[in-house]
Amino acid sequence: MRNDNHKRLVIPGPVEVRPEILEAQTEWMIGHRSTAFAELFARLQELLKQAFLTQSRVFLVGASGTGLWEGASRNCIRDDRKVLHLVGGAFSERWAHVSRANGKQVDVIEVPWGRAHTPEMVAEALKKERYDAVCFVHNETSTGVTNPVREIAEVIRPYEETLILVDTVSGWLGAELRADEWGIDMALTSSQKAFALPPGLALASVSDRVIERAKQVPYRGYYFDFLEIEAGLQKNNTPSTPPISLMFAAERQLQDVLAEGLENRWKRHLYMRDMTTTWAIDRGFSIFAQEGYWSPTVTAVSNDRGIDVNEMAKFMAGKGFTMDKGYGKLKGKTFRIAHMGDMQVATLEEVLSGLDEFLAA
Repeated sequence: MRNDNHKRLVIPGPVEVRPEILEAQTEWMIGHRSTAFAELFARLQELLKQAFLTQSRVFLVGASGTGLWEGASRNCIRDDRKVLHLVGGAFSERWAHVSRANGKQVDVIEVPWGRAHTPEMVAEALKKERYDAVCFVHNETSTGVTNPVREIAEVIRPYEETLILVDTVSGWLGAELRADEWGIDMALTSSQKAFALPPGLALASVSDRVIERAKQVPYRGYYFDFLEIEAGLQKNNTPSTPPISLMFAAERQLQDVLAEGLENRWKRHLYMRDMTTTWAIDRGFSIFAQEGYWSPTVTAVSNDRGIDVNEMAKFMAGKGFTMDKGYGKLKGKTFRIAHMGDMQVATLEEVLSGLDEFLAA
């Protein structure tokens, strides 16, 4: 039975999920080696290719995005080569840690939290060292920074042996991303952010270059062995048991996303971003992220007024919303307002109005 006390989520994941998407998970269960499953998988492949703007395959695995970090690090970086990680927030920092934890040789370009990486930084590093891959985050959820993926990819592409691996966990379907046009070899994401599904499904557009690289790596692990995932995909299946209920929900959601249109979805997110940043600045706050790189999906508001974020969250809970209080070392110093997924302008207006009441109290 559904909980009538549910509070709408205004946190950057998991995000609010529409009732019809939750309902799609209640389809009758099917066997994952059945013809019905193969047909579902094939339908999803075509929808996902449209959503990633790619002609390549799209991997689907039962995991969080963290799993595909590990898969990317294990399958795309040879033991005698280095990987370059661009670090500037909690999640880009953690992906670099994952590469090290898997025995990879890691160099980093680190910027202060809230700053963006520039193509010039990457170009300079590539002149000095050969890398098997450059790993970076499209949209840093902890800081509200959107990195210039297209421009960074442009400076990497001339280096033919260097793969371009992008974490777009809180970017995909909320911020512009064109996998093939921008030359991204792997764009990995998960279901609970701007895709607006429950957690549990990780996805990635994967180029032929990634598959060829994986063939050169002898120890790829087991669960995230890209060659095994690719072999299953060729048969419209997965090596291990997938989250079938989530896949039914993903099919319904992708149909709705594509009906809205990617361009329209990106514009809606930008509009809500501008609403949020304008609200914050007009009320005496500033935006934590570097100007010019503000995220379309989540705004980290600098707590310049020194409000009690715990009291703010308690007040907003009384209004029926679950709010963020800042991430990690930024907790209390910032609070994040997520405006992603299927959130509509009317809901965001309600959130901002509630915050105004709290500030006036």
